[in-house]
Amino acid sequence: MARFTIPRDVYYGPNAIEELKVLKGHKKAIIVSGSNFMIENQSLEKLTNVLKENGMQVQLFDRVESNPMISTVYRGAEVMRNYEPDVIVALGGGSPTDAAKAMWVFYENPELKFDDIKTPFSLPKLRKKAIFVAIGTTSGTATEVTSFSVITDDETKIKHPIADFEITPDIAIVDTEIPLSMPKKLTADSGMDAITHAVEAYVATAHTDLTDCLAIKAVQMVFENLVDSYNGSAEARKNVHVGQNLAGMSFSNALLGIVHSLAHKVGVVYGVTHGRCNAIMLPYVIEYNRAVAEDRFADIARALGLSGATNKQLTNSLIEAIKKLNGQLGIPLSYQAAGVDEKTFLDTIDTLTEAAVGDPCTLFNPRETKFENMKRVLTCSYYGTDVNF
Repeated sequence: MARFTIPRDVYYGPNAIEELKVLKGHKKAIIVSGSNFMIENQSLEKLTNVLKENGMQVQLFDRVESNPMISTVYRGAEVMRNYEPDVIVALGGGSPTDAAKAMWVFYENPELKFDDIKTPFSLPKLRKKAIFVAIGTTSGTATEVTSFSVITDDETKIKHPIADFEITPDIAIVDTEIPLSMPKKLTADSGMDAITHAVEAYVATAHTDLTDCLAIKAVQMVFENLVDSYNGSAEARKNVHVGQNLAGMSFSNALLGIVHSLAHKVGVVYGVTHGRCNAIMLPYVIEYNRAVAEDRFADIARALGLSGATNKQLTNSLIEAIKKLNGQLGIPLSYQAAGVDEKTFLDTIDTLTEAAVGDPCTLFNPRETKFENMKRVLTCSYYGTDVNF
């Protein structure tokens, strides 16, 4: 038997944030947010007004950093315990929402520590004190519909994914007006994150018919609209925002693979955003996984209308199409080209590789991956060399 879990309600389209009138009857909301992007596009003000019009008290926990730290999560949970909200509203991209999910766990279970929740699908029951609402402001992570949260260790700078259906939001808002003001680089990086989610979900060992159809539709919507979105098309940007949400529904249930295992570990150390890490690494991991999943990659290529008479040719076309797309978005094709210092790479490769092998996403990669092969994939993605093993 397989399980498929998404938020109870997903409101999407222009001004979907107004649908939070359904929260009428709740008393206290805490909004968890991050950078100036949300403030500048007036989403925070609009959200606050909607909640107050419902008769709710509102408190803000803002300035969650990119790659949120465990210390930030603990601090936010303490604020929640003092304020006692019955609704937690995450407003932002992956960082604020991931942080808010983890805060929620510790708000309701103050006796726990971070080490207690690292094991996938081991969380206690939530919703004893609050429900969770997530509003995505970027078009990539789809954390507004997923059972994942990624938190960074303050000391090691290694990211740790929390995976459990308990942290799937109760309500997701996919407001297609919000991402219209995203900067170009964020549009590129987050869009490639979404494509990686869809591709990895389609070949992951836990994929099902339900996740497959979402992954294929997602990769079509994002792939076909991302360049136009990057170049400023409002309609394309709206399509990408919906497409990334479908990818999130897919990977939250099918899970991911070693693109994410590696990206979770190298991003902060290399100083490269998560979406850009995925974009750089995706072609190399497809090359690596094609030994066992070439038929699945060929399906994706066919869905995108790429050329090829055989699975091998179609997979080659998919790899080249992703590289071309990266180029159109100004994304380099290797970590070295992205400016990662070679000494940093050599000094950290063993530690990062070992951490990536232990990442939960590695378990669902279509090709079993031990330390040596993981290290070789990372090496290829650093220098831009072919994966031929």
